[in-house]
Amino acid sequence: MDLIFAIGMPGGWEWIIIGLIVVIFFGANKIPEIFRGFGKGIREFKDASKEIKKEIEKESNSDSEKK
Repeated sequence: MDLIFAIGMPGGWEWIIIGLIVVIFFGANKIPEIFRGFGKGIREFKDASKEIKKEIEKESNSDSEKK
């Protein structure tokens, strides 16, 4: 954690260089596909967390009804 603060977050030029490296390695045609994959992963994570939250609330409600 301290290493992140020592290095610091990337600024404007660093983001531009990172973007150029991504374009060089993956090509401009693959970038939308990569971000689509990230979007699907985030959506699945949110859905799973909502499902777990519902199950926990359901269990806590059933436990409180038993008492």
